[in-house]
Amino acid sequence: MRISFVGSGKVATHLAKAFAQQHQIIQIMSRNLPHAEKLAHQVGACAIDNYSQIEQEIDLLVIAVSDQSISSVIQAVHVFVPEQLIVHTSGSTDVKILSDIHSNAGVFYPLQTFSFERDIHWSDTPLLIEAEQANSLSILNALANSLTKRVYHYSSTQRLSLHLAAVFACNFSNYCYDMAKQTVDQAQVDFSLLYPLILETAKKATQHDPVQVQTGPAVRHDHNIVELHQNLLLKANRPDLKDIYQRLSQAIIARHHTQP
Repeated sequence: MRISFVGSGKVATHLAKAFAQQHQIIQIMSRNLPHAEKLAHQVGACAIDNYSQIEQEIDLLVIAVSDQSISSVIQAVHVFVPEQLIVHTSGSTDVKILSDIHSNAGVFYPLQTFSFERDIHWSDTPLLIEAEQANSLSILNALANSLTKRVYHYSSTQRLSLHLAAVFACNFSNYCYDMAKQTVDQAQVDFSLLYPLILETAKKATQHDPVQVQTGPAVRHDHNIVELHQNLLLKANRPDLKDIYQRLSQAIIARHHTQP
């Protein structure tokens, strides 16, 4: 396939590199030309910074930009590639943001966290696809299967629920790790001592129902320890962390109060 990208960030970078193993990457378009040039060099493509330069002889255009930019991008690119298949990579954006303007539209959403510092194991990564036309869905299905066998045909509503769950499972949990590090850094304690605990907790969450393996002072109704921790955070002049600790503890207590 001949594939071009609008966007040169984390998702675009990882997808373009993965696609380049089996397909031809034609162009990388970004308003920041040096960023486009960096990715284009890695995948053997041409870098552009203007929508009018988009090559029409392509099979697929991937819009890999921030959610709030998708609407303006599709309005800008539609006129230059009116027939080609165009997809976005967002977990929370409805396919209709494209299809209301461009009939040959779809979604190619990798359910994964991306950073420039780490490679993606595509064979383990679920890919959620959606398309308005049956032929386009078939094309996206074949493309997704070239990366992973974990391919799912989910609606925009279903994909949104997964994206919300991903925020809890990934973004919020990572902030909890950040808060944990802030806590031990202030006491000059080595954060790496928590690594085995972090890994074991994540492993249990993938092997059991998380509600069944919840541990800690809140689920044990150990109010003395909960109060001790909150007072410690206040003494450390961290009322923000104390508030989060209290709210999470209350949520855990409420959740397990309803369990049989």
